[in-house]
Amino acid sequence: FKENRKDDIWLVDFYAPWCGHCKKLEPVWNEVGVEMRNMGSPVKVGKMDATSFSSIASEFGVRGYPTIKLLKGDLAYNYRGPRTKDDIVEFANRVAGPLIRPLPSQHMFEHVQKRHRVLFVYVGGESPLKEKYIEVASELIVYTYFFSASEDVLPEYVTLPELPAVMVFKDGTYFVYDEYEDGDLSSWINRERFQGYLHVDGFTLYELGDTGKLVAIAVIDDKNSSAEHTRLKSIIQEVARDYRDHFHRDFQFGHMDGNDYINSLLMDDLTIPTIVVLNTSNQQYFLPDRHIESTEDMVQFINNILDGTAEAQGGDGLLQRIKRIIYDAKSTIVSVFKSSPLLGCFLFGLPLGVISIMCYGICTADTEGEVFEHEGAKKESGDRELTDEGSEEEQEEEKNGKYTELSDGELKQKDVMEKKKD
Repeated sequence: FKENRKDDIWLVDFYAPWCGHCKKLEPVWNEVGVEMRNMGSPVKVGKMDATSFSSIASEFGVRGYPTIKLLKGDLAYNYRGPRTKDDIVEFANRVAGPLIRPLPSQHMFEHVQKRHRVLFVYVGGESPLKEKYIEVASELIVYTYFFSASEDVLPEYVTLPELPAVMVFKDGTYFVYDEYEDGDLSSWINRERFQGYLHVDGFTLYELGDTGKLVAIAVIDDKNSSAEHTRLKSIIQEVARDYRDHFHRDFQFGHMDGNDYINSLLMDDLTIPTIVVLNTSNQQYFLPDRHIESTEDMVQFINNILDGTAEAQGGDGLLQRIKRIIYDAKSTIVSVFKSSPLLGCFLFGLPLGVISIMCYGICTADTEGEVFEHEGAKKESGDRELTDEGSEEEQEEEKNGKYTELSDGELKQKDVMEKKKD
């Protein structure tokens, strides 16, 4: 594979045998292989145990499992989309094909426009803008398609101020890239590769982080058809459509089904339906200070965020990081106990029991040591008193000893006196 891979285009799943996500992907990956073969695609589908061939995995920058890459010549494109058969096949066909796809006729243009919700098109001949367009396409083709066309192929409703030009067709209309207003072409395409209004989930929110936009979300229950849920969703849709020229550079709009993900993200308990604005770059978020009743209320809320008068919550500061660690630990423990109480008791009860026994042993050892030390001190003190003064029997014997010594001396003196008299 290493010697011959550049002769073909490869779609490779780098996996680890012990990885649960890899095992979940395996049946989907088999379907991808069958689909690519049935459609006659030139892309070869394979998988590699990255733990057995770690040198090759390291060469391609594999740092997690599973990692899906399309290898095309010297280039390796990472797949970051949903792990479904259709999404993976669409990614492979897009990246494996031409970098810039020509649109030779109006019929072809209309056909492609029906298939793709977002369509980037370069119009004009050779130019520095086209070179930049090709360069950006080589980087962002993992996300979207890039086309080129002549001016006479475009729909009749399109008017261009000048050529060459780069356009995006989406949301039933089109927008032309302006270098002075929109800045760098790569940044503009990265921002515009999403529709104006989205059904937001965790993966989409992660992708939106690359755009640098704030994300205004109506958090609702899709299964709830009550007026309040429908009204908030409609308000966000109207702002996205009617105020695009005012907010599209700074805001992305959409709705999210349910509040489980958003609660875990914000470490808060939001009651649905509600509206929240997320700053994915620094993990801040904004909640309206009053009930959103109309489109005008939503526009006012957005303007307050832009001018800095709206209060930001959350963030990525030290306190928030500590709070995130505690929240994640608590969530993990709760989820384990909910899914398997016996496993939770074993995983968390056993270590706590061992630690408790150790603490009890340490405390007990300290108490016995203090008692032993106290008794030793008392014994030493008593020995010291006996050494200094002696017992009553020893004192009595000492007195008797002195008396005996004096009596013997007096007897000797009497003997001497008697001898002198003699």
